[in-house]
Amino acid sequence: MTNRPIEQYLRSQPFFSGLRPESIELLANCATERQIDAGQILFRHGERASKFYLIRSGCIGIEIPAIAGPAIKVQSLGPNQVLGWSWLIPPYQWNFQASAELKSDLFEFDGERVLARCEEDAQLGYEVLKRFASLMSERLDAARQRLMEQWNPPGFA
Repeated sequence: MTNRPIEQYLRSQPFFSGLRPESIELLANCATERQIDAGQILFRHGERASKFYLIRSGCIGIEIPAIAGPAIKVQSLGPNQVLGWSWLIPPYQWNFQASAELKSDLFEFDGERVLARCEEDAQLGYEVLKRFASLMSERLDAARQRLMEQWNPPGFA
């Protein structure tokens, strides 16, 4: 049994482009719809990570929590962007914090279920890892850039 509306939506997304039809079907069956209100925290740094998300509408901010003071915003993600990679890499803890900047509609994926299938199906595992490795690189580069801006403000010699 498949969730046809989610499956059709995933087929239209560049992040999932090129995956086998059975892989898209699996992902659709691992997804549920979720809504999050503006200001609500989606996940916190250090918490157990077992999910990933596809933003359908709204805006989710990715932040690095600060030891003192406000969190440092790394990126704002909008519709059709994928969020979350910590479910894929041990020790399966969130590396960032995410909260809704606007009321947002998401697809929430059961990362543990996807990971179990990746362990069984090497081709699926490789395809998922390639996509999420790119996502990791993008997020870590954004974090590095933002931290450099914070620690080296313009005009600082």
